[in-house]
Amino acid sequence: MLVRYFGAAQAAAGTAEEHLDLDGATLDDVIAALQDRYGRTPAAMGKVLARSSFLLNEVALRDRSRALERSDVLDILPPFAGG
Repeated sequence: MLVRYFGAAQAAAGTAEEHLDLDGATLDDVIAALQDRYGRTPAAMGKVLARSSFLLNEVALRDRSRALERSDVLDILPPFAGG
């Protein structure tokens, strides 16, 4: 699946997007994998993910137990300031 990072999530990951081989994983699984991968960065991915919203194929994803597929696009959207 393609994971796209925005704002503070991009800063924590150090990239705008990446492909993850987590076919069949849930959103909770993806979050855990990203915390393991980027949890020690100065921007602390865990803190970012705790307050982020998620889009799956451009639709809000609220069911954290839904299985994700290889062809999915997951957007990680931390809160944005401004107006």
